[in-house]
Amino acid sequence: MVCKNCQAEVSPYITECPYCGTRLRKRAPKLDRPEEPLKSPKRPSRRKPRAPARPKAKAKAKPERLGRLRSGEIPGIRGDEHGRPWATIVLVALSFGIWLSAAFFVRGDLALTALDGDPWRFVTASLYNVGFASQFAVVVGLGIFGWLLERRHGPVAVVLLFVLCGPVALAVATALDQESFVFGTHGAALGFLCAWLVPVLLRRQRSAAEDDDADLLGVLVVAAVLLLVPAVSQGSAIAGAVGGALGLLAGLVLAMLRPR
Repeated sequence: MVCKNCQAEVSPYITECPYCGTRLRKRAPKLDRPEEPLKSPKRPSRRKPRAPARPKAKAKAKPERLGRLRSGEIPGIRGDEHGRPWATIVLVALSFGIWLSAAFFVRGDLALTALDGDPWRFVTASLYNVGFASQFAVVVGLGIFGWLLERRHGPVAVVLLFVLCGPVALAVATALDQESFVFGTHGAALGFLCAWLVPVLLRRQRSAAEDDDADLLGVLVVAAVLLLVPAVSQGSAIAGAVGGALGLLAGLVLAMLRPR
C-alpha cells in the first residue's frame, strides 16, 4: 500500500501513515481467522470421589530358623564363625592366672610327680609354665589354634581336646617319668595345633584345587617353638609328645565331622 501524501509504502493493515500521519482509512481491515469448533461443556461427573489409599502394613519379618543338623554334627557343639571363642579365652586366662600365682607358690605345689595323689594338680600342672618366654609362646599357640578349632567345632570340642592333650597327657608322662616334676601347657598347645592341621592336610590331599587361607609355613614355625619350650622352661618333653600324638588322633576324628 502506498501513502497518497508522501508516496511511502506502508502496511495495508494500518489506518494512518507512520511517516506523515495522513489518514489512510477510517477502520482497520478485518483479519481472516480460522474457525474453531465449538466445544461442548463438560458434564459434571456422577462418580463418587475415591477415598485416599491406606498405606499397606509392613509384613512382619519371619524369625530365622536353623537348618537341620548335617551328618556328623552333634547338637550344642556346632561352631560359630562370628561368635567369641569363650572356651579358648577362659583357658588362656586360667593359664595366665596360674602363671601369676606362681609368685606365691613353689613349683612343687603346682607340678606333678608320681607320688602326688591330688587329681586337681593334673589341671594346674597343664596350665603352669616357667618363664615369661615359654608362657607367652604356649599361650599364643593355645589361643590361635584353640580359636580356629572353636570356630569350626564349638567350645565343647575345645574343652574336651584340652583335657585329652593336657591333663591326660601329663598323667601318661607322670607314669613314664616318675622321678621328675611334670608340668607345661605346651602339650595342650601342640595337641590343638595337630588337631587343626590334620583336617587341613586331608582336605588338600583329597582336592588339590581347593584353596584355603592356611599358612603352613607359619604353622611349622609355631610347632618348632612349642617343641623347644621344654628345653627352655624345664617342662616335660614326654607330655608334649603325648599331647601332640593325641592331637593327631583327635584331628582324624574331627576330619570326619563336617564343620558349621
